[in-house]
Amino acid sequence: METILKYFPDLTPEQRERFAALYGLYAEWNARINVVSRKDFEQLYLRHVLHSLAIARVCTFDAGARILDVGCGGGFPCVPLAILFPEARFTAVDSIAKKIAVVQAVKESLRLENLTPKCTRAEALGERFDYVVSRAVTAMPAFVGWVWKLLERGRHGTLPNGILYLKGGDLAEELAATGRRWTLYDIAHFFDEEFFETKKVVYTPRV
Repeated sequence: METILKYFPDLTPEQRERFAALYGLYAEWNARINVVSRKDFEQLYLRHVLHSLAIARVCTFDAGARILDVGCGGGFPCVPLAILFPEARFTAVDSIAKKIAVVQAVKESLRLENLTPKCTRAEALGERFDYVVSRAVTAMPAFVGWVWKLLERGRHGTLPNGILYLKGGDLAEELAATGRRWTLYDIAHFFDEEFFETKKVVYTPRV
């Protein structure tokens, strides 16, 4: 929790309470369902919560912005972002029911009324969104194919509507294959910890 406060010192009391509750909630669920790698669970706040919040260093979402988390797993990046941006609206989708059950339970425990978990695939959604976020779900050409039609043009944050994706390693070839123009943000510029040295937020606008 100290790691979060180091970079986000201006959290409200309610946000601090919600972030502080994450460890116990995920420890309880992880004992039943392996939603967070057990070998690095002790690093939950660094490797999962703070990593998710790197997106907030790139784009601040407006009140009412509609954000879709595709392949949300146990709730990253959607849960930390929903805590940080209580006036934005988040939809979290995953095709694995037990993972969505965890996100639903976390939502209810934290009273996150701005988060809607759904057990489905992104391609099956009939809604439109301002931003799509995700964390290393699949290769980027496939991912863009899933979500591009779900994005509306416009601007509902500090960046134009688009995709904000957490990914690591050498991405040049993979991003080039999408046919889109991407901006890469090194997370190490935002957070000092060694874990983030090779990790990035990659962004492309819906134009």
